[in-house]
Amino acid sequence: MLDMRPGCECCDTDLPADAGGAYICSFECTFCAHCAEQVLALICPNCGGGLLSRPIRPSALLQRHPASSTRIHKPQGCRPEPSSA
Repeated sequence: MLDMRPGCECCDTDLPADAGGAYICSFECTFCAHCAEQVLALICPNCGGGLLSRPIRPSALLQRHPASSTRIHKPQGCRPEPSSA
Protein backbone atom coordinates (compact mmCIF):
# COMPACT_ATOMS: atom_id res chain seq x y z
CA MET A 1 0.00 0.00 0.00
CA LEU A 2 1.29 3.47 -0.85
CA ASP A 3 2.54 5.65 2.00
CA MET A 4 0.53 8.66 0.71
CA ARG A 5 2.83 11.31 2.18
CA PRO A 6 1.08 14.53 3.20
CA GLY A 7 3.22 17.20 1.55
CA CYS A 8 5.56 18.22 -1.25
CA GLU A 9 9.23 17.57 -0.50
CA CYS A 10 10.20 20.80 -2.31
CA CYS A 11 7.72 23.45 -1.20
CA ASP A 12 5.86 21.67 1.64
CA THR A 13 2.45 22.24 0.01
CA ASP A 14 -0.25 20.03 1.53
CA LEU A 15 -1.13 17.04 -0.65
CA PRO A 16 -4.26 15.34 0.71
CA ALA A 17 -4.44 11.62 -0.02
CA ASP A 18 -8.01 11.94 -1.31
CA ALA A 19 -7.17 14.65 -3.87
CA GLY A 20 -5.18 14.75 -7.08
CA GLY A 21 -2.19 16.94 -7.77
CA ALA A 22 0.62 14.82 -6.32
CA TYR A 23 3.46 13.08 -8.13
CA ILE A 24 5.59 10.19 -6.84
CA CYS A 25 8.60 8.14 -7.90
CA SER A 26 9.04 4.40 -7.33
CA PHE A 27 10.43 5.14 -3.84
CA GLU A 28 7.33 7.25 -3.04
CA CYS A 29 9.18 10.56 -2.92
CA THR A 30 6.28 13.00 -3.20
CA PHE A 31 5.95 16.35 -4.96
CA CYS A 32 3.17 18.78 -5.91
CA ALA A 33 2.28 19.16 -9.58
CA HIS A 34 3.99 22.56 -9.87
CA CYS A 35 7.32 21.37 -8.47
CA ALA A 36 7.20 18.05 -10.33
CA GLU A 37 6.42 19.61 -13.69
CA GLN A 38 7.94 23.11 -13.60
CA VAL A 39 10.96 22.71 -11.30
CA LEU A 40 11.96 19.05 -11.59
CA ALA A 41 10.89 18.27 -15.18
CA LEU A 42 9.24 15.06 -13.88
CA ILE A 43 12.57 13.64 -12.62
CA CYS A 44 12.97 12.76 -8.94
CA PRO A 45 15.87 14.75 -7.44
CA ASN A 46 16.52 11.95 -4.94
CA CYS A 47 16.84 8.89 -7.16
CA GLY A 48 16.76 10.18 -10.74
CA GLY A 49 13.64 8.15 -11.55
CA GLY A 50 10.54 9.41 -13.28
CA LEU A 51 7.70 11.13 -11.44
CA LEU A 52 4.17 9.93 -12.15
CA SER A 53 0.78 11.10 -10.99
CA ARG A 54 -0.05 9.60 -7.59
CA PRO A 55 -3.45 7.88 -7.39
CA ILE A 56 -5.97 9.17 -4.88
CA ARG A 57 -7.14 7.15 -1.90
CA PRO A 58 -10.94 7.47 -1.68
CA SER A 59 -12.09 9.40 1.39
CA ALA A 60 -14.24 6.45 2.50
CA LEU A 61 -11.12 4.27 2.85
CA LEU A 62 -8.88 6.76 4.67
CA GLN A 63 -10.21 5.88 8.12
CA ARG A 64 -9.39 2.19 7.68
CA HIS A 65 -6.21 2.84 5.66
CA PRO A 66 -4.90 6.25 6.76
CA ALA A 67 -2.33 8.23 4.86
CA SER A 68 1.07 8.92 6.38
CA SER A 69 1.42 11.93 8.67
CA THR A 70 5.21 12.07 8.27
CA ARG A 71 6.28 15.17 6.35
CA ILE A 72 9.53 15.18 4.38
CA HIS A 73 10.68 18.65 3.36
CA LYS A 74 14.02 18.95 1.55
CA PRO A 75 13.99 22.28 -0.32
CA GLN A 76 17.77 22.13 -0.79
CA GLY A 77 17.29 19.06 -3.01
CA CYS A 78 14.88 20.79 -5.36
CA ARG A 79 16.79 22.78 -7.87
CA PRO A 80 15.36 24.35 -11.04
CA GLU A 81 16.45 22.74 -14.28
CA PRO A 82 19.36 24.64 -15.90
CA SER A 83 18.12 26.97 -18.62
CA SER A 84 19.20 26.41 -22.18
CA ALA A 85 21.04 29.45 -23.50
